Amino acid sequence: MTLVLGLTGGIASGKSTADAFFLKRNLPVIDSDVIAHDILIIGQLGYKKVISYFGQDILNSDRTLNRKKLGQIVFNDQSKLNVLNQITHPLIFSEIEDKITQNKLLKKPVVIVDAPLLFETKVKDYCDKTLLIAVPEELQLQRLMTRDHLNKTEALNRIKTQMPLSQKEKLADYVITNTGTIKELETKLANLLCELKEED
Repeated sequence: MTLVLGLTGGIASGKSTADAFFLKRNLPVIDSDVIAHDILIIGQLGYKKVISYFGQDILNSDRTLNRKKLGQIVFNDQSKLNVLNQITHPLIFSEIEDKITQNKLLKKPVVIVDAPLLFETKVKDYCDKTLLIAVPEELQLQRLMTRDHLNKTEALNRIKTQMPLSQKEKLADYVITNTGTIKELETKLANLLCELKEED
């Protein structure tokens, strides 16, 4: 039996660190951000649909997508963000489903689906259990500004596009708070894997 564990958290909460931990344990990680990136590569269906709606202005000189420019457009206009999601989400869901099926055929004990919008979209429907990596907003803001070189307003705008953490905490099966070191987070994740094994 393969257990599909949906992993989520706010932006800059430590999901990538959790992914790295699971990969070290030889557990497959299906990263929806990577899929979202790949469907917007030149020639892909997502790329064609996005250019068709948003126009040539969001392209770099080499015809690749200027993701920063697209980000500025959608993070400042909810209706445009909705359009982008309507284009990309079905393509992302289809890819996630395919990858889960492949890993079930390989009889992997646990498959991680990393999805920032796990509860906001139907990705949760593919998961047996859900895990939230939680972090206080002040720390999240600090990390995001440092990581993405954003000012406070830009960082807050990005955080506000996501469901509030307090709401996600009510929806998640497991919540791990990431306020300490990487080592501390890894210990908590290792304990969770033991718990999952016992429940199986």
